[in-house]
Amino acid sequence: MTHPFLDLAPLGADRFAAIEDRVARLMDTEQDVVIMQGEALLPLEGAIRAAAGPGTTALNVITGPYGQTFGDWLRDCGATVIDLAVPFHTAVTAEEIRQAFAEHPAIDFVSLVHAEAATGNTNPVAEIGEVVRAHGALFYLDAVASIGAEPVLPDAWGVDLCVIGAQKAMGGPAGVSAVSVSERAWARMAANPKAPRRSYLSLLDWKERWIDGGRTALLHAPAQLEMLALEACVERIETAGLEAVMARHASAAAATRAGAVALGGGLEPYVYEARDAAPVATTLRAPSGLVASELVRRALAADPAVPLAAGGGTLAKEMIRVNHYGADATPGAVRASLVALGTALSEQGLPVDVEGALRAAEEAWR
Repeated sequence: MTHPFLDLAPLGADRFAAIEDRVARLMDTEQDVVIMQGEALLPLEGAIRAAAGPGTTALNVITGPYGQTFGDWLRDCGATVIDLAVPFHTAVTAEEIRQAFAEHPAIDFVSLVHAEAATGNTNPVAEIGEVVRAHGALFYLDAVASIGAEPVLPDAWGVDLCVIGAQKAMGGPAGVSAVSVSERAWARMAANPKAPRRSYLSLLDWKERWIDGGRTALLHAPAQLEMLALEACVERIETAGLEAVMARHASAAAATRAGAVALGGGLEPYVYEARDAAPVATTLRAPSGLVASELVRRALAADPAVPLAAGGGTLAKEMIRVNHYGADATPGAVRASLVALGTALSEQGLPVDVEGALRAAEEAWR
């Protein structure tokens, strides 16, 4: 058998490098950008293991489950870790970061998630970056959920390691990801004797064999279909305009939040303040006495196509996620989600105003 996906010409180094360049333009960065052949956990873990070691004192900000994971990796590397945990219904502030530096002046590495799709919050990276830069620490940022939904500007914000993935707001594949790396970060890795080498996790292998070699020979066979899908999704964003794509996500978030409040039935935003809510996904708190995962099950029974999910782990009892990202950052997806939630709530005997919710969502769409 032949199939168009199976009979493609091999992806050469020049095409691979051209895709990297387009991703760098999307991030508005002059730093080196490395596209890694795996889901974003690959560069997220690889960057921490390359840059952190027994001599590192890390401030690890926890605003959701990924921040908890980064702390585990940092400890595994032998770093001294200071966790700064804030409630998942809010965001960390630059003042809290400044206070952490005052209490622990040895901090030389800061890890932060920009937007936590799992909890629906987003953090003020520009303000935090100013504080981190003033103290000379290396700044590591997970922007996997935020890229395409809100500005991601590693150069302007002083981010040394910025990891992105295409599977959320970019509307692309999950099988490839990218990281921008500053010169300071490369120097930190080179000085770290525990940085992975000759490993799938190794960023230094990419630096020495790919970037320093003039990007003429790939380390290994690329994930060809995923690379082409990444190229296609970047091209789609370029055609629509990044500002328009981000505006669509912001509108989806505003409309979902307004519609959920108007819907009633005891449903309310999980993230208290709208300024702390991520454009990529809206989280909602289930009414008292009801289990979020059961409400989601009923909503999906009413309409299996809506982008609804319960929170992960213990959050499954109280949190509902409206994943209005990528192809679902549309008025239609928001309306359908509100209708499905209204159906699930009414089945539980709760009074809802679906028509009022739809009006509120329409008025909030910018």
